[in-house]
Amino acid sequence: MNSFSRSHWGVGGLALLIGLFLFVFLIVPVVKVVYVAFQDPNTGALTLINFVDFFNTSLFRESFLNSLYVAGMSVVLATIISIPLAYFTTRFNFGGSVLIQTLGIIPLIMPPFVGAVAMLLLFGENGSVNLLLEEWFDFKIPFMVGLNGVILVESIHYFPFILINLSAALSNIDRSMEESAQNLGASGIRLFRRIVFPLAMPGYIAGASLVFLKVFDDLGTPLLLNINNMLAPQAYLRISSIGISDPMGYVISVILVVFSLFSLWVSLLALKGKDYSTVQKGGGGLMKRDLRPWEKIGCYAVIILILMMVLSPHIGLALLSFGTVWSYSVLPDAYTFAHYTNVFRTATQYISNTLLYAGLAALIDVVLGTAIAYIVWRTGLVGRKWLDYIATGAIAVPGVVLGIGYLRTFVEFNVPIIDKPLSSWWVIIVIALAIRRLPYALRACMAALQQVSVMLEEAAENLGATKTRTVRRIVVPLMSGGILAGFIISFATASVELSATIMLVSAESDAPLAYGIYEFMQSAAGRGPGAALGIVAVLIVGIATYISHRVINRREKELAPGVAAAAEGV
Repeated sequence: MNSFSRSHWGVGGLALLIGLFLFVFLIVPVVKVVYVAFQDPNTGALTLINFVDFFNTSLFRESFLNSLYVAGMSVVLATIISIPLAYFTTRFNFGGSVLIQTLGIIPLIMPPFVGAVAMLLLFGENGSVNLLLEEWFDFKIPFMVGLNGVILVESIHYFPFILINLSAALSNIDRSMEESAQNLGASGIRLFRRIVFPLAMPGYIAGASLVFLKVFDDLGTPLLLNINNMLAPQAYLRISSIGISDPMGYVISVILVVFSLFSLWVSLLALKGKDYSTVQKGGGGLMKRDLRPWEKIGCYAVIILILMMVLSPHIGLALLSFGTVWSYSVLPDAYTFAHYTNVFRTATQYISNTLLYAGLAALIDVVLGTAIAYIVWRTGLVGRKWLDYIATGAIAVPGVVLGIGYLRTFVEFNVPIIDKPLSSWWVIIVIALAIRRLPYALRACMAALQQVSVMLEEAAENLGATKTRTVRRIVVPLMSGGILAGFIISFATASVELSATIMLVSAESDAPLAYGIYEFMQSAAGRGPGAALGIVAVLIVGIATYISHRVINRREKELAPGVAAAAEGV
C-alpha cells in the first residue's frame, strides 16, 4: 500500500472517529430529548399530547411568552447601548476611542449570572441608585423588578456581540457611499438611517441574533434573580425536582432548541437576496470628522453614562466581595478581606475542578478543531463538510438541553472501572463543556488554517516529506497562534459555564466554579464569599482573554518569517 493510500485511509479513519464522538455526545442526546418529548409517558407511543399539555398549562404559556419578551427586549436595549458606542468611535475623531471600545467589550468577561446579585444591590428597589433617587427626587425606578431585572442584566452582558459586529461593519463601509449621499443633501440622522445603518445591517443582524439566542437560552441569571417563570428555569426545575422522567422538561428543551435554530434562520433570512457590498473592499470606513466643542461634550456624556451602566456589575461585584454588610444602604457598611479568606480556605476545590475541567475541555476542542479544519479544507473526503456543520451546530443547543440529554442518555451506561453511571461521573462535565465550546475553537482553527498556504505543504511533499510529517512540521506550527487562541477562548468560556454543569454535578466534590458561585449566592450570608469567588472567575477569564490577544498579535508579527523558516525546516 503506497503512502497516498495510507494517508487517505488515515484521514478517513480520523474523520470517522470524530463523527462518532459528535454522534454519541451531541446528536444522540439531542435526539433523545426530542424523542422523549414526543413520547407518551404511560404507553411509550409517539404522541403530541405532551405539547398539548404544555400549551394548556398557564405557567408554561406564561414562561414561553416571558422568554420571548425578555430575549426580544434584551436585543432592543442592547441595540440602544451598542449603536452610540459603535457609531461615535467609528465616525468621529476624539481621544479615548480605543479605550472606549475596549471597555465596551469587558462585560463579556463576566457571565451574566455572576453579576446578577451585584446588579440587584445597585439597581434593585432598595439598591444604591434607587436610594439616591428617593433621597434626592422622591421617586424610584423599577430597574430590577420582575423581568426588568433579567432584561437589564442580560442586555448589559451580551450587548458587546452587537457592538463588535456593528463596529466592524461600520469600519468596512466604503466612504464614497457616504460622500455621495452627502452630495445629494443627506446628513445627520437621515444619513445614518438611510445609508450608514442599512450598509452595516449584516453586522448588526449577526450580533442581534446572537444576543437573542444567548438570552433565550440563559439559565443562571433568571435563577439567581428568583425569576422562575421562564423556559430555561422551568426545564431545570422540572428535571431537578420531579426527575428525568417528567416529559415537560423535554418539551421545554425542544422549544429552546427550535427557537435557537429559529433565531439563526431569521438572521440568514433577513439578509437573503439583499446586496450590502461596497464599491471597494475596506474603503477606509466612514469618514471621521472632528467634533465641535458642544458635540464633544454630548458624545462624552452619552458614552460615560453608557460605560457606567455596563461596568456597574463589575463595580458592584467588587464592592460586594469586600463589603461586610450591604443592605438598605448606598455602599457597604465596612470592608474586609474575610470573604476572600473564606473562599481560599473552603472553596479551593471549585477552582481546581474548574481549571481541570476547562483545561481538558479546551484541549479536546483544539484537537477536534484542528482535525476538522484540516479534513474540511485539505482533503476531498465525501461529506467532510458535515463535520463542520454538526460541530458548529452545537452553538444552537442550550446548555440545559445538553445536560438533560446527557442525564437521560447515559444514566444507564455504567462505566466499568468506577462502577457508576457515566451521567454521574465528572468526565461527563468535561465532555459537555467541550461540546458546548467546540464551535468557538473550531472557528479559530479554521481561520488559522486558511492563512496557511497549501503551496507550503505541496513543496514539503515534493521534497519527500510524508503527509503526517508535513502536518506535524508545517501545518500545526503555522496554525499554533490560532490553535492557542482557540484553546484560550474555549478555556475562558468553559470556566464559567453554568447551564450544562448545574445539571450534571452529582457530588459537591465534583462541582466547578460556576456551580460554587450559584450555591453561595443562594443565601444572604453567602453573597460575600460568592462575590469573591465571582471575582476569581472574572480574573481567570480576563487573564485568559488578555493572553489570547497577546498571542494573536505576536503570531501575526511572526507569521511571515515563520512561514519561510518552516519551509526550510522540512
